[in-house]
Amino acid sequence: MKRIKKFFYVTIGLIAFVLGSIGVVLPVLPTTPFLLLASVCFVKGSDRFNNWFVNTKIYKKHLETFVKERAMTLKQKITILAFADTMIAIPFIIVDNLMMRITLILVVLFKLYYFIFRIKTIDPNEVGAEG
Repeated sequence: MKRIKKFFYVTIGLIAFVLGSIGVVLPVLPTTPFLLLASVCFVKGSDRFNNWFVNTKIYKKHLETFVKERAMTLKQKITILAFADTMIAIPFIIVDNLMMRITLILVVLFKLYYFIFRIKTIDPNEVGAEG
């Protein structure tokens, strides 16, 4: 059972990594959320894949600053928030339940609070400047 879990995490991690890599080239896909998902999956799935991932140029450029300093550029924040809000808007429109809509609004408000006040905003020139 443990091997199946690890295989699942590595597979999802690879898919997320590919989608994040595509997001580097195509601005339609957000890079950072997919790379965060890949990171979580590789940590849970395989030391070997995790070590490979943290040594890739994509990780160093797009995720390392967030992981080490809990900081993102304004562009990264806006991209993640826009993508997440779009995903939350779908059930908000489809579901005709007042309590669910209120819950979704609260999720959006908490997400906004967290990104504005808990994650530091850094200048894009600071990303990767130290190494």
